[in-house]
Parts: sequence; C-alpha cells; structure tokens
Amino acid sequence: MRIIPHCSILTGEHEFWKGETFVRTNSLIKLLICLGAIVALFVIFIRPLAHSIRQGLDLQGGTHVVLQAEDTDIAKVDEDAMQRVVSIMEKRVNELGLTEPIIQREGERRVIIELPGIKDPDKAIETIGKTAMLEFKDEAGNTLLTGTDLKDAQAAMNQQNGQCVVNLEFSDEGAQKFADATLENVGRQIAILLDGEILTNPVVREPILGGRAEISGQRDLEEAQRLAVLLRSGALPVKVNIIETRTVGPSLGQDSKDKSEFAFVVGIAAVLVFMLLFYRLPGFIADISLMAYTLMLLGTLKGLDATLTLPGVAGIILSIGMAVDANVLIFEHFKEEFRLGKSIRLAMDAGFKRAFTTIFDSNITTIIAAGVLFLFGTGTIRGFAITLGLGVLLSMLTAVSLTQFMLKLLVSSKVVESPSAYGADGFVLFDASKEVKS
Repeated sequence: MRIIPHCSILTGEHEFWKGETFVRTNSLIKLLICLGAIVALFVIFIRPLAHSIRQGLDLQGGTHVVLQAEDTDIAKVDEDAMQRVVSIMEKRVNELGLTEPIIQREGERRVIIELPGIKDPDKAIETIGKTAMLEFKDEAGNTLLTGTDLKDAQAAMNQQNGQCVVNLEFSDEGAQKFADATLENVGRQIAILLDGEILTNPVVREPILGGRAEISGQRDLEEAQRLAVLLRSGALPVKVNIIETRTVGPSLGQDSKDKSEFAFVVGIAAVLVFMLLFYRLPGFIADISLMAYTLMLLGTLKGLDATLTLPGVAGIILSIGMAVDANVLIFEHFKEEFRLGKSIRLAMDAGFKRAFTTIFDSNITTIIAAGVLFLFGTGTIRGFAITLGLGVLLSMLTAVSLTQFMLKLLVSSKVVESPSAYGADGFVLFDASKEVKS
C-alpha cells in the first residue's frame, strides 16, 4: 500500500483552489468587460444611430408623387423607355437639391417619387412632371434643333436689361445646326418651344456662330433655374401623367416621429422592467443583450441605407418583443430543469438546449412571413418586412449566443450562487413538461 504524504495532498488542494479562483476571476473580468462595453456603446451610439437613419415621409414630412407613363402616337411605353424615365427623374430630383429623395419603379408603367422635407411641393411636382421637349422651329414650323443638341443650360441674369434668362450651350453638332439655322433665317423669327408652348420667338438679326443662345421671358431667377434643370436633365421619352400626390406636413411628420420615439422608449422600458422582475440576474443579462440587439439592428439599417417609416418602427418594436420572447422560453425551461434537482449550471445549459428548437422554428416562420411581405408588398409594407426580418435574425444571435455566453460567465464567476437570484424560486409562467404529458 502506497502512502501519500500529507504535504502532497495539501499541495494538490492548493493548486485546485488556485485554479478555481483563477477561473472565477477570469470569468468575472470577462463578464464585466462585456457588460461595460455594451452599455457604453449603447449610451454613446444609440442617439446618433437613431437620428442618422433616413426617415420616410410619414416621419419627416414631404411629398409623395406617383407618375404613370402612357402610350402616344409618337412614343410607346416599353422597358427601355421606363428605365430612361427613372434616370431622367433622378437627374431632375437631384438638381432640385433635396435631401435623400426616393425614386423607384412600381409595376410596368409607374414611378414613385418621394421628396422628404420639401418646402414647395407644387413647384417641385411641376418640374418633375414636365416632358421637357425643347424645340427650335422656323416660321414654317420646321424643327431646326431639339433638346438633344444641348450641352448645358444655366440660369442667369442678363447684365444689359436685368432680365432672368437661361443661357444655352450647344454640342459641337448642335452648334453647327444652330449656325446654319440662323444663317438661313436672318430677318425671320425662330421660335423656342417647350412641350409645344412658345417660350420666346425672337427675330434673327445676324448669324449666331458661337454655339450659344439665350431664352428670355422668365419671371424670376427661380423660374429660370427650374427651366434650366429641365433642359439639363433632358426630355422624357414618353408621356407621363401624375396620378397621385400626397403631402405630409412637417408638423404632422414631427408629431408622428415624437409618438414613435415615445412608443419605442416605453416598449423598451416595459420589457427591461419585466425581465428584471421575473428573472432577476438572467433578466438583467437579457436586458444588456437587448441593448446590443438594438444597436446591431439600427447599425444594420444604417449600413443598408434603409428608409425608416412608421411601419418600420412598428417592426422594430415588434422584433424587440420577439427577442425577449426567446429569453423567456430559455429562462422558463431553466426553472423547470432546476426544479428537477439539477445545478444552476446544468439547468441553464439544459434550458438553452430545450428552448433552441422552439425558438428556431418560431423565428423561421416569422422570417418566411417577412420575406413574403417584402416580395409582394410595396412601399412602407416592405419597410416593415425588412425591419421585422432583420430583427428576428439578430434576436436569434443575441438571445441564443450573446445571452448564453454572458450567463455562462456569470455562473462560472460564482459571484452569486443563490437560486433566488436566478429567478429559480419564482413561479413558472408555463410548464412545458405538463403540457407534453397531457
């Protein structure tokens, strides 16, 4: 029989407790770093992120315009024509200097334009909806030049007579056409028409060889600027009609934004308090994970350059509830396992394993529903689908991974070992084992 020296036993026990202390200390440090980092990032970035996301008309105010292309004897609507319409509309809207406009196709013949924060919607709609076909015609009605011969158009003030004008610069080919036209029509009128309406009808006194012309007759510099925008962007290839306009005032938009922010804060606060009251330390960890989830969701929306609307805000709030729902399932299963006599660590692991299948199945069905809404919905419905779908995906990441990681660190640190601190002595919201037996 081998006799183990007493000093060896003491040394082994010392090494064991030394290793145990190291694990506990290491786990506690990691946990505190995680908690501190998430809270600090939340405090620093939540407001800048929330305000940096592009806002829709229902939050910011502005004008919503729906255009529909129509066939005429001159031009028929096809895919190429619609692509050119969208391209020209983008040029016109961008020339207006608006912040974050939205221009998108809807169906085969429609274009939706949203102009957030616009101050004068009537003038903007007038500028957007014009066909802008520029023509130079002689007295016989023959077309000498068109807008395709232009190189540039700029609004200016005539220094000699003080009138607001639009200075035209022709391309090389257009300059030659214009020189030939003025040479052949000295002493006669050349009319400048926009969409068939005469803008000016001057008499040619001498040939103009410099490749430049001037359109006068604008009431003010703003009108001259709008005409220059139309001419620079080019004429629409087909006729378009404005079939719907909807204006949201800035006060209504601000009211909607204030209410949505209030609802968001109340929803978050209610969830945080609920989790703390019912689940204590695990609820606290879930609350911290919820902060990380919110940051990740807003950051993803910012990265995707998404437009946030009221339905989108609803999707975010709904996804927050679903994120906590996953934690509720996990913690309730933890309570059941603890009541079966397992340790806190084993009960927590079993709670995550038992809840994962349910969480995965419920979230997949929600993602499928969000995908259907995105594919077949339009406008704000798609915005709701995006925020809901992203929220569900991120909630799985935070609830299943981040919360589990921090809870394992908490249990390993053994800072608190009382079952009541983990909510294990509280009542069970539902007992899955009884439901299965029944």
